Amino acid sequence: MSDIYSRIFKVVQKIPAGRVCNYGTIARFIGSPRGSRLVGWAMNNSHTSEEYVPAHRVVNRIGILSGKHHFPGEDIMQQLLENEGLMVIDDQIQDFEKHFWDPMKELPEDFI
Repeated sequence: MSDIYSRIFKVVQKIPAGRVCNYGTIARFIGSPRGSRLVGWAMNNSHTSEEYVPAHRVVNRIGILSGKHHFPGEDIMQQLLENEGLMVIDDQIQDFEKHFWDPMKELPEDFI
């Protein structure tokens, strides 16, 4: 696993249950402001991590479950989020801003 993936996984592992973050915010936090796709690729490969990575908590910038087709089963990502108390309608997190977790505010700058 690459060092950059490890850094991304470390941030995603801090997203609390019932909260979500987006690809771009994670990319900016790790110092790669144009690295949204890199974060997406990392989430697609999160199953290779030795430690659990809650990839279902990472969505696009407006709260859409854009990575849902990378989960086994049709609605697994939605089910995981709903099990944590979020409401998802038409593949979009409802009250996205309320559930948004920002590592810039929640984690120290030197976290990674």
